[in-house]
Amino acid sequence: MREYLKFYIGGQWVDPVTPKTMDVVNPATEAVAGRISMGSAADVDRAVKAARAAFVTWSQTSVDERVALTDPDVLAVVDK
Repeated sequence: MREYLKFYIGGQWVDPVTPKTMDVVNPATEAVAGRISMGSAADVDRAVKAARAAFVTWSQTSVDERVALTDPDVLAVVDK
């Protein structure tokens, strides 16, 4: 069973402020396939604060710089 219990905030994987999980159920088998963390308002606040801080420099980059940082697999999907 897979567990995704951390959030990627501010460039690093972090534990939720208030640990609370939810089982992910495979609809074909109705078996539990994994477990994820449920975010709280405090987690959202932390993510928004990190995004605002990152936007200061990100907003100054050119389209070419942003494309260069993007995963090639993501670009392949967007181009379709």
